[in-house]
Amino acid sequence: MTQNMNTSFEAYWRAVASGTRKRIPDRLLVLCLIPFSLIYAIIQYTRAEFYRSGIFTTKRLPRPVISIGNITVGGTGKTPVTAYIARFLMARGLSVAVLSRGYGGTLEGSASIVSDGSTVLLEPEQCGDEPFLLARTNPGLMVVIGADRYEAGMLAINQLSPDIFILDDGFQHLRLHRDLDVLLLDYRYPYGNGWTLPAGLLREPKSAIGRTDMVLYTRCPEIPRSPLAVPGKLVCYARHHLCAVRPFAEDVWLPLSVLQGRTFLAFAGIAEPQYFFDGLSALGLNIVATISFPDHAAYAEFQIAEIISAIQSSGADGVITTEKDGVKLRHLPRSLSEKILFARLELALDDPSTLAAALLNLLQK
Repeated sequence: MTQNMNTSFEAYWRAVASGTRKRIPDRLLVLCLIPFSLIYAIIQYTRAEFYRSGIFTTKRLPRPVISIGNITVGGTGKTPVTAYIARFLMARGLSVAVLSRGYGGTLEGSASIVSDGSTVLLEPEQCGDEPFLLARTNPGLMVVIGADRYEAGMLAINQLSPDIFILDDGFQHLRLHRDLDVLLLDYRYPYGNGWTLPAGLLREPKSAIGRTDMVLYTRCPEIPRSPLAVPGKLVCYARHHLCAVRPFAEDVWLPLSVLQGRTFLAFAGIAEPQYFFDGLSALGLNIVATISFPDHAAYAEFQIAEIISAIQSSGADGVITTEKDGVKLRHLPRSLSEKILFARLELALDDPSTLAAALLNLLQK
């Protein structure tokens, strides 16, 4: 039986904001936050209108830009989608540069090259876990960080000469022109409870979906499922699945069959850790305990100590976490490192042709 070892307010708020918790105290909390959400929604709507009308300036890079983003906070699986599109483009001979904010890194805000396509130049502590993961797991991919994505893009143009850009988490970065906008929505609750922050998950009003070219639903159930059409927009359906694991001290990926017959402690510091835990259980793994850390957890000494203590109390044979968490777990005591496995998530599209056609159409232009 799985035991949740760490229940946080963040997890509670996400459950309320997504609409999955609807008890009377939860509804009262949402009711109290609605006035703040209305103010936030007006600000975001006005900002978008200023960009649309030209009051605020949008800059254009001298190469095509594909934006991957979402309309809700966290947890729609942007990194695997970015990697999928990058590999699609690189397989067609294009040099690709990802532009990312570099959230959580010490260099966040300044334009810096994470990878030149052949060498990873920064550590995850400097550039953030997601840019580092993209750079390390996709040979040939260029990655540049910067709060101002136009400045980061021009740095890439001048030093790396990419053929095309992917704007990571770019839906709200309206300062930069994009040639193809791909919006990710979680199939289970695409707009949360329908309210903007702080009462709900929405970063801006639902009407902002009109800016996108394509909607890609992630975390879809297996077919059969109900289609969620968005009028006037291309729609794709996808899910993220666990495909392989890697021991801490090895650079080789192993089939999931090596996990059978063992008991595991699972932990994650991502926006939707329960989705990861449920995926492990769906594979038939014996998960005896779980720990949910905050998104982008830095894994300080007290968090490592919590993991070690949970291993001892649960009696788990091994420990499993995400590949994204793994980039921050490079200096561990041997008692933990010899037990830990990193799991890789990959994107699986129900019908890859819709996304492929949109990308190829952009390249033809």
